[in-house]
Amino acid sequence: MEHVDVVVIGGGQSGLAAAHALREEGLAPVILEVSEQPAGSWPRYYDSLTLFSPAARSSLPGLPFGGDPDRYPHRDEVVAYLLRYAERLDADVRTGTRVQEVSMSDGAFSLTLETGDRMTARGVVAASGTFGRPHRPALPGLDDFTGTVLHTAEYRRPEPLAGQRVVVVGAGNSATQIAAELAAHARVTLAARHPVRFARQRPLGRDLHWWLQRTGLDTLPVGRFLRTPPTQLVIDDGRYRAAVAAGAPDLRPVFSAIDGTKATWTDGATEEIDTIVLATGYRPDLGYLRPLGALDADGHPRHREGLSTTHPGLAYVGLEWQRSLSSNTLRGVGRDAARVVRRLIAHLGAR
Repeated sequence: MEHVDVVVIGGGQSGLAAAHALREEGLAPVILEVSEQPAGSWPRYYDSLTLFSPAARSSLPGLPFGGDPDRYPHRDEVVAYLLRYAERLDADVRTGTRVQEVSMSDGAFSLTLETGDRMTARGVVAASGTFGRPHRPALPGLDDFTGTVLHTAEYRRPEPLAGQRVVVVGAGNSATQIAAELAAHARVTLAARHPVRFARQRPLGRDLHWWLQRTGLDTLPVGRFLRTPPTQLVIDDGRYRAAVAAGAPDLRPVFSAIDGTKATWTDGATEEIDTIVLATGYRPDLGYLRPLGALDADGHPRHREGLSTTHPGLAYVGLEWQRSLSSNTLRGVGRDAARVVRRLIAHLGAR
């Protein structure tokens, strides 16, 4: 059975940032990534996705994003950047490797892979993100809907939905962006459970993220005090607010009932719906940790700012609001990774 010091589960932005931090501390981590390339979920996001932070503020530690610093990189640029980062990392990256479960054996972590192979490690960094666990909320009548239901994890481009009556459920960036691009091909409603709140992308001529970093709001360590993450702001250069104002998409509260393909709105009106797109986010994809007892009943990790409160040798990187607003972003995950790794190594060194 292979034994290593630290295993990093997940080879996307969070896993790569964690591996970089471990390398900086003199360790040789093994990264286990389920897909065939170390780019995490980025290759599977919808085709038109662009970052809401400029290239200058979208880098992992040790490698600038490159190119025009003020541009907002496309999904494929992010994929290329992560592959370049992994290549320069000089770490043991094993793609096509799924971790089935993690347990404890003789004081060490024991990892069982989907192939049946096993390995042990002194420390584990869980950095598997959320894409593998789309959140499907309990919406009125959704289980009775006989049309098509897609989560944003399954949505790629608008053309397959052309000419349809589509409802996009959500109030964040992805919901608004997808609804606006679909509205050029279909009749679309953006159905929000919470008010859609817009934030100017470049207030006073500077990118919003410049202001967040300048004021310290981007790194304010308030994550542990938040029982429920705040509603996401829609970062807008003016296009999305204008699209909603023009009714393409139109904005309504979420339907109050569904019968077959007929939706009833809160004002009592009814109409036939072809497709519902759930832009309702994700939850941490950490099912492999259940044998440890490291998760709560809802599958969320028991942790404090990324350090497990159940197992001292277990850490997390890339959780939403793990420590701050930017914890699960390209610009912020490296900072969290370095902090978590320093504390993890302190524990390993004491053993």
